[in-house]
Formats: sequence, C-alpha cells, structure tokens
Amino acid sequence: MKAYEIFQEVDPATAASVFQYLRDEQREVYTMSLSTLASNRKLRPVFIQRKPAPAQIEWLVKNVKLKASDEIAEHVIQLWLMKAHQDLLIQFLDGMGIEHDGEGAAEDIPEGIDAKKLKTTVTKLLQDHSAGVVRVYLHVFQMQRPEGWPEITSLIESTPELQFGEPKAEPEKEEPAKTEEEAPAAVEESSAKEDSTDEAE
Repeated sequence: MKAYEIFQEVDPATAASVFQYLRDEQREVYTMSLSTLASNRKLRPVFIQRKPAPAQIEWLVKNVKLKASDEIAEHVIQLWLMKAHQDLLIQFLDGMGIEHDGEGAAEDIPEGIDAKKLKTTVTKLLQDHSAGVVRVYLHVFQMQRPEGWPEITSLIESTPELQFGEPKAEPEKEEPAKTEEEAPAAVEESSAKEDSTDEAE
C-alpha cells in the first residue's frame, strides 16, 4: 500500500488530524505541503491560503489522496508519526528488539521478523494507543521494504483492527480552470481583504 492509498483508506478524522498537527506544530512543513499540492494542481498557493483553516485542511486531505501526491503523502504521514506519535514508534521498536535513535527512527531494519514477538508487541500497542494510529503505522512500516514483511501481512489479515476497508478508486481529477480558486483578478483582490485573517502564516 502506497502513502496516498493510506490517505484514501483512513477515516476522515484521522486524515484531518495529520494536517491539523502540522498546522499547529510543524508550520513550515504544513506550508510546504500546501504549496506543493497546489503546484501539482497548477494553482497558486494563495488560493488555498485564503481559505479558513478547516477548509484548507479539507482541501489538503482531498488532494493528498491522488496518486500524483504519493511523495508528499509519504513525507507528511511519516513526519506525523515520528513527531505526534513518537511513543508508539518507540514502543514498537523496543518490543521487536530493533535498535533505534531513542526517537523512533531505526537505521537497520531486520530482514526477518519474529511472528510471536510481533503479535505480542502489536497486541500491547492496541491496548495503549488508538487502533487507527497503530493501523496506519504498521502499513507505513511495511513500506520500508518493497514487499513488506510476510509476518506483518499475516497479522494484519488476521486482525480486524489493523485492516482498512475495501480499496477505493482514485478520486476524480478536478479541472483547475473550473475550480472556485480560479476567480477573476478583481474578485481575488476582494477575497484577499475579506479573508486576510484566515491566511496561513
């Protein structure tokens, strides 16, 4: 599963919480993500920045689900896990006996994983953390190898709490020229004054 597909599958609240965290705690990354996604849609970032914060986040969530957004989606979701859920990462790596830097980042990922140790560790994670976050983390961890680890695949397949729903089709691409952001220059100037308090810093 690719990062953009994870965003397609997570519940709306979790997806929104990723960007809300970035807006509150990692503002430079939030602004970069917004600018990159806007550029991918051939829009100027200011069109999105003029929106109120909830509308900005709704737009970001919608566009990070696109296949073309996979690179930024992966960066965003990994940073969210590393910064907002560091304790979960550390608990998993400690439980699996994987050396890390003390902040949840591991350079040497083992080729093989002990299935019993994995089950015990993940069972504890599900007791201590949101199942939605544990689910996302395991799928992101699987991305560290082309085919993932068969032990993790088997655990996900046998544990409903770790499963996403049925795969969804890629959202239809919008025609930038027809979006509300493509307003005439005169309207842009008016909107800029009315919405100035809502612009991303």
